[in-house]
Amino acid sequence: MPVEPHHLLLFILVMAVATFITRAAPFVILKNRGDHPVIEYLGTYLPPAIMLLLLIYCFKDLDTNKHLPGLAEGVSLATVTVLHLVFKHPLLSIGAGTACYMLMQTA
Repeated sequence: MPVEPHHLLLFILVMAVATFITRAAPFVILKNRGDHPVIEYLGTYLPPAIMLLLLIYCFKDLDTNKHLPGLAEGVSLATVTVLHLVFKHPLLSIGAGTACYMLMQTA
């Protein structure tokens, strides 16, 4: 059974509205609570915790059967860290670290 174009457009419209509502709801609900201690606590400690979880996730499938296990990952992590500490430009450090990892994986 073929999908009609107006069904696809309706689906896209519904998903766009749902996405907008989920993105806007926290700002509408919490607009007068920006100084609440829980919000300040989460704003302070949640970003580093998320970054740590992402780092753990990235290293969970480390292939230890290679001759030098983790070399590409370690060099790429060091590249990201040094570039971010020196230049404080996330796009530069993430891009260079990704390029470093991809180049080391092909070698």
